[in-house]
Amino acid sequence: MLRIFHNTHYDFIKWWRVALIATAAFIVVGFASMLITGGVKYSIDFTGGTLMQVQFNQRVDAGQIRSAVDQVTREAEIAQFGSDREYTIRAQRDPGEAAGRQGAETIARRIEAALTQRFGASAFHIGRTEAVGARVGGELQRGALYAILVSFLLTLAYLAIRFEWRFGLAAVIATAHDILTTLAFIKIMNIEVSLTVVAAILTVIGYSLNDTIVIFDRIREHVRRMRKGDTFYDIVNQSVNETLPRSVLTHATVSAATLALLLFAGEVIRPFAWVMLFGVVTGTFSSIYIASSVLIWIENKYPRKDVGAITKSTSAASRPPAPRPNNQAVGAR
Repeated sequence: MLRIFHNTHYDFIKWWRVALIATAAFIVVGFASMLITGGVKYSIDFTGGTLMQVQFNQRVDAGQIRSAVDQVTREAEIAQFGSDREYTIRAQRDPGEAAGRQGAETIARRIEAALTQRFGASAFHIGRTEAVGARVGGELQRGALYAILVSFLLTLAYLAIRFEWRFGLAAVIATAHDILTTLAFIKIMNIEVSLTVVAAILTVIGYSLNDTIVIFDRIREHVRRMRKGDTFYDIVNQSVNETLPRSVLTHATVSAATLALLLFAGEVIRPFAWVMLFGVVTGTFSSIYIASSVLIWIENKYPRKDVGAITKSTSAASRPPAPRPNNQAVGAR
């Protein structure tokens, strides 16, 4: 079996201050951009617009269709539908256009004229034209918010049962960090928020949480075997190093697959690939520098009281600041 980064002894946690400043600056830049420019850009799923189904007589590349539709709007989503000669075109409603069926027909006529100019009137026919309302978008936004809140509660409950409340709280804080950094990334990259992007955000949450649980499980194993002179800080660092080979292989595999989607899957799936690729980075980062550092801080502030003979002795320069009790034990329940 391939073993890389085996028996390493890197002091990851000592960089927690630099990591915290970097991620805080990134989040501030992203959300400041939202305040200045008016939030993220939503797709037709959330704003409403025009849906067209077009069938060509011969096979046509999606890039050729996009070059024609871009003359009308650059916010259109083009996807293959059914056979390789059928496509759906989803275009957002311009702010100056009328809402509803009338506005949809106006945009549809412009797109049809652009396609006619590019391919000829006899090269295709319009199957259907529909006006997509924004009401579903509002329902999706509320549903996504409820799903995230419920996931937080279930995560806290699961980790509290499997581990204890300290682990659950640290994991929830790390998950909240992943959501904030992902939203900041979406804004900085000017990615349009669609249903696929929402799916990517939820996938990132699950991916990051799984990575955090792997590290926490190793921490729990070492806490049960703590000896006199061991510190919780050292145990966390040891656990991160022991899970490093697994993390490197897993993240490299996911990144390679996601990079392939980003480069070759086309415009429709590209936003999903961007968010997932960033999710691998922020998920790894939060598991090491957010979840683990927060767990150390919680252990120091709310130490366990059922195990003695273990003294914490980590320098203030290398661990998160927290009140440290004198001669207080840290151990398993």
